[in-house]
Amino acid sequence: MNKNKTDKIIVSLTKWLGITLFVGIIIWGAIYFLKGYRYEQTNDAQIDAYLSPINAKVGGYISKIYYKDNQLVKKGDTLVLIELDEYGLKKDAALAELMSSHAKLPILTANEETQFESIEVIKAQVAGAKARLNQQQKEFDRYKNLLADESTTQQKFDNISTSLSIAQSDYNQAKASLQVAESKLNDFRAQHLAVQAEIKIKEALLQRQELDIRYTVITAPFDGQIGKKTIQEGQLIQAGQTLAFLMNKAEQKWVIANFKETQIGNFKIGQAVSIEVDAFPNETFNGNIESLSPTTGSRYSLLPPDNATGNFVKIIQRIPVRIKLTDAPEKLGKLSAGMNANVYVLKN
Repeated sequence: MNKNKTDKIIVSLTKWLGITLFVGIIIWGAIYFLKGYRYEQTNDAQIDAYLSPINAKVGGYISKIYYKDNQLVKKGDTLVLIELDEYGLKKDAALAELMSSHAKLPILTANEETQFESIEVIKAQVAGAKARLNQQQKEFDRYKNLLADESTTQQKFDNISTSLSIAQSDYNQAKASLQVAESKLNDFRAQHLAVQAEIKIKEALLQRQELDIRYTVITAPFDGQIGKKTIQEGQLIQAGQTLAFLMNKAEQKWVIANFKETQIGNFKIGQAVSIEVDAFPNETFNGNIESLSPTTGSRYSLLPPDNATGNFVKIIQRIPVRIKLTDAPEKLGKLSAGMNANVYVLKN
């Protein structure tokens, strides 16, 4: 008797379980086909966000690392220190070269003043030579007339003529010396300008060395969450090398959904979108279509397909659609770039 009751109970439970399962399948099928009728959907979608690379501006050995995997950082936080010794020596060398260039200026100034005084002396010599030349010229003219009147001897006239030639030579020599002295003064002035230009170059080099010293301290450019640590203390890095990636928590995230080309015919910018993220199955996120890619995803591949190269098999292509998330930042804060999502676009 008890066995019959037990069998009846088992049969009854089995029947109700089958009915429940059948009803569940019907409801699931109805929901699935209703969504398929009302929505264009795809499960080929992911959450996306900008990842900012943290790059080294100078090379060297890593002295200290101040962050861990997935750490939250604030703008200005020190992330990495590069050994400073080499850059300190370069700065000292640049400073010494600058001081050497500055030391040349008073020497050139003194040379200019000395040369200017020499020019004044030579100008006086030129004036004296010119006065003697004028005097000898007058003597020559007078003795020339006396010789014509036979009032003097040829020997005396020749002596006066020789004195005139000597006076002319002294005057020409004095003028040439003046030109040389003035040219040398111009050389000193040109050297002065060259040293001033050299000082500007050395100052720029010193500033560059000071800038490189600042670059040995790598800081966070904004508030965010840093990714995986891929460097170690003591490691040699190069200028421009990527040390880590930082995700800006304040910037808005979006979804890239790859719809079939047969689905996007009626898509419009601003059209409402519902998103279900695999990580949060009981939550729905809202958004709208921000843009559609001008080409299919396959066109961005390293070797895009070329249907003219052989046998043709038609394959439905996918179009990347960018979807802007419109929920509150607090709700979107728990989403991470790369999460899989299902996207539903309401048909018009």
